Amino acid sequence: MLAAHLNDASILVASDARILYREPGFALLEDDGLTTGLEAYSNASLKPRRINNRYWSGLTTEPLADRRFQHLSAADLVSRQLEQMWKRVAGKGDHLAVAVPAYMGSEQLGLLLGIAMELDIPLVSMVDAAVAATRRHYMHAVPVHVDLSLHSTLLTRLAQDGQAQVERTSVAEDCGMLNLYDSWLRIISEAFVQQSRFDPLHTAETEQVLQENILKWLSVAARAESVPMEVEYRGITHRAELESLQFVAAAGPVYQTIVGNLRALYRAGELPALQLSDRAAAMPGLADTLKARVGGEVFLLERGATTRGLITRCREDRKGGALTLARHLPWDQAPVEVQADDAKGSGGQPTHLLFGNHAHRLGDEPLVLGSQPAESERWLDLQQEMPGVSRRHCVVSTENGQCVVMDHSRYGTFLNGHRIDGSAVLQTGDSIRIGTPGFELRLISAEM
Repeated sequence: MLAAHLNDASILVASDARILYREPGFALLEDDGLTTGLEAYSNASLKPRRINNRYWSGLTTEPLADRRFQHLSAADLVSRQLEQMWKRVAGKGDHLAVAVPAYMGSEQLGLLLGIAMELDIPLVSMVDAAVAATRRHYMHAVPVHVDLSLHSTLLTRLAQDGQAQVERTSVAEDCGMLNLYDSWLRIISEAFVQQSRFDPLHTAETEQVLQENILKWLSVAARAESVPMEVEYRGITHRAELESLQFVAAAGPVYQTIVGNLRALYRAGELPALQLSDRAAAMPGLADTLKARVGGEVFLLERGATTRGLITRCREDRKGGALTLARHLPWDQAPVEVQADDAKGSGGQPTHLLFGNHAHRLGDEPLVLGSQPAESERWLDLQQEMPGVSRRHCVVSTENGQCVVMDHSRYGTFLNGHRIDGSAVLQTGDSIRIGTPGFELRLISAEM
């Protein structure tokens, strides 16, 4: 059996022994034909107006927006890449299990199955990618699987009632590989301009060279203090160097958005077990940022972990017939005990809740936010009506040395723009929103 991980950052197919196919979800649309994968990616900067890299995350049968190619749809592009992939990897009698990312909804999965049937690709199993990658029980902790696609970061909270099972997912849009690449290409270009008076973004050819070398430079940044870089153009070699921390700083806005989404998936008192795909682990400083801001322990998966998890646990699936998405699988590796010593994130303990121009002290006595004050409780008087605010909406208090918000509303409490699941730990700099369009309250720290 073969296994495929259909993440557009890298469509990967593997057998028991080796990786057979690893190419990105890029399509090059020419007047005389269509190519996908690495060949299309190698032309991404040379022919940007003929490149499409959203057909996996935007899988529909609607015509493409580009008028020149309205005879094609995203489904046609997916079909072409699957066809080229299967011709390359399939042997006699092979069948395929697929792991699908969280950005694919039920309609997209139905289209995917139809395309596979049309191409005579014998699918035997379709599994959520985070579940396929999660092969062991994280004892005393709550695992969240972290992976990146081209355009988003995929976060999947997993239940562990005897097996790995999807509990809740969050897709952080505009936080994918291409967003990070754009940030890094800017600082790389600036370094070449400042250090060698050469702008590699001035020509499409040299911009493509940057694109094709960036993974190599990121690998160096992950293990060294500085990254030496070279670009050859018209027989002249241009050199520049960046400190590895500059890559981390440039990625800061994207990382902060990932942190915000991730923290909203954890309830107060839970111990995070952050399981990073090899793709996420390769991003400079991401693992350290999540460890510092979310807490718990970080676990880095090996290359191809998702496909290996499929192959070892889907052997008994029946061939043929209707397929549905499997959102749970048994573990097949030994459990790991997660230690609680460093569970707390280091975002800073807030001392006050700022609403308007007034700071409300946070301490042992809980602070209640809502529309109808009670005499027996400490209350924040919002002093105006707002739709979507419950009488006793949420409570901010200190528990076990952490500042915690507990949601008691029908409408939801939002931490940094993300709805919390019952409760969440608060850090300095966070914002709480209640109501629609909402009251915005900020968590601050005041020196005493």
